[in-house]
Amino acid sequence: MADITHDSIKSTIRDAVAHQIRSVMDWHYGEPVYEGDPADDLAGLQGLRELVARQHWANFQLWHVEDRARRKDVDARVIADCKYAIDKLNQRRNDLIERVDECLISMMEPLLPVDGLERYNTETAGAALDRLSIQALKIYHMKEQCSRKDVDEEHIQQCDNKVGVLKRQHNDLERAILELIDEYFAGTKKPKVYFQFKMYNDPKLNPELYGNKK
Repeated sequence: MADITHDSIKSTIRDAVAHQIRSVMDWHYGEPVYEGDPADDLAGLQGLRELVARQHWANFQLWHVEDRARRKDVDARVIADCKYAIDKLNQRRNDLIERVDECLISMMEPLLPVDGLERYNTETAGAALDRLSIQALKIYHMKEQCSRKDVDEEHIQQCDNKVGVLKRQHNDLERAILELIDEYFAGTKKPKVYFQFKMYNDPKLNPELYGNKK
């Protein structure tokens, strides 16, 4: 197993973010092979890479189902199926954010100062990596708009300007995640997994489900 250090964790995060950008294009030509749920014992640097990639794959699928759900020329059943798929994918997306944070924290905790301050970021590293995943999808699809032949020059220019903004925001957020890792190691903030406890898919917690049982 590779040595886990401050630098190796940051390097792995950089690699995972670069993979998010690359894979958006790759997956439009061939889907990844992710059989079933991720193994319970995924850990270490390689585990972190896989979990970030799987979380990105959930966002990739979600993006395209969300697009399909906006159609007006299909049967209502198609839209209902999209809604069910969106709920399922959102659940997977959030579960994987938590898994990313758990994996990351399990690597960092033995290396962090024992007297670190009880200060917490407004979002976890896993949640920020989720945002970078969505930014990668936005960049790719906004670039697609710049290549359309059925729109005018103004549309293309507007979309090209948006690509530039999205790229700058992506760079800012990636830097912020790496700086957050530095803060953890400096002891000025502490990492923590924040559990979402989504209720809408749970038949024991959603009153529309348990309240209508016959």
